[in-house]
Amino acid sequence: MKNRLPFYYGWVIVAVVFVTMAIGVNARTAFSLLFPPIIDEFGWDRGITAGAFSFGFVVSGFMSPLIGRMMDRFGPRAVMELGVALMGGGMLLAPWTTQPWHLYLTIGVLVGAGSVCLGYSGQSLFLPNWFARRRGLAIGIAFAGVGIGSVTLLPWVQHMIEQTGWKTACTAMGILIIVVLAPINLLLRKRPEDIGLLPDGDPAPTATSAKPVSNIVDPVWAGTDWTLHLALRTARFWWIAIGYFCGLYAWYAVQVHQTKFLLDIGFSSSVGVWALGVVSLLGIPGQIWLGHLSDRIGREWVWAISCFGFAICFAALVALKFWPSLWLVYLMVFTQGALGYGMTSVLGPIVLEIFQGKQYGAIFGTIMLAALAGGAAGPWATGVLHDVTGSYTIAFTVAIAVSLLSAIAIWLASPGKVRAVAGRAGRQA
Repeated sequence: MKNRLPFYYGWVIVAVVFVTMAIGVNARTAFSLLFPPIIDEFGWDRGITAGAFSFGFVVSGFMSPLIGRMMDRFGPRAVMELGVALMGGGMLLAPWTTQPWHLYLTIGVLVGAGSVCLGYSGQSLFLPNWFARRRGLAIGIAFAGVGIGSVTLLPWVQHMIEQTGWKTACTAMGILIIVVLAPINLLLRKRPEDIGLLPDGDPAPTATSAKPVSNIVDPVWAGTDWTLHLALRTARFWWIAIGYFCGLYAWYAVQVHQTKFLLDIGFSSSVGVWALGVVSLLGIPGQIWLGHLSDRIGREWVWAISCFGFAICFAALVALKFWPSLWLVYLMVFTQGALGYGMTSVLGPIVLEIFQGKQYGAIFGTIMLAALAGGAAGPWATGVLHDVTGSYTIAFTVAIAVSLLSAIAIWLASPGKVRAVAGRAGRQA
């Protein structure tokens, strides 16, 4: 089937991912808004309650390699529709919660398993296939849907929580996920070659076409037929795994706990929801710009910039306890959203440009097992450290160190030493 649209079909894929991320990722992010009223209603410890969110990451971690293999075999439509069913079902069942294990089953198992399909992990399994020269830019635009969703979905959820309770909010989100995301994800295809196209919408080469500039820096590595078994035996695989574990640790540690922390030190609930929403809003230009920048300077540079953003964010949170001023809140929000969230634009490209091949899905899915373990560890460890020490200071200091370790690990993995990005490809010729 040839593309008959007046524009490249890859931008349809970007649009579908944009909407899916706007709803799917923010439905999970909304746990930060559900967290306080759930604690108020049931009186559970913060560690136990936040543990439901973390348990979802454990479940999604186990799901990640399976989703990668499923993507390799069945393609994105099957994976996304499974995610819609799981996440939508979890949200619809969550209002029946009366015991902690109910929350772990719904928000944890079902929403967690669905999120690995609909979120950054699932989208990164196929979206990078559609672009080469503009890979970072396209992914940055698609993932910026999270920011649009944050300024529309999250205030709406907070309004429902305040007016009708957290249970109504969960039901409404479940309906939204199923009604909107189920039909549009039928438009997805795994790669442009499936419909007779080439990445970036490039024309098919002819006998008179100029020879394209190679972006391969390490021909031996790039020429290897990478399987999961082979990848597991390389240092690069494990450096990426460590970098992704630490990156998601930092990401979700602050995302889950920042609202409650701001309330604890005297800020109003409106400031809490504003901060959560604006972080993702700032992620819109941040992801697009850093994604585009990664096409020019390299993926490891952008990952490092994002990690430094999270480190500054946590430093601002530590300072806020002692100097609770709005300018520190602004600094925390800016560095987290505009810089930290930029790491999503290179999440897929880093792995693809090192382990490109038929088993990319299985390799990426297995690496995301480590990433999601970090996402589970961040909220849980931060909650436990708060319960043990009585404050977030030590927990946030640990997160600063974890952020810096993430930057070092991806630098050691060095995707740019295997394949150069578009801005550097000419220099390799």
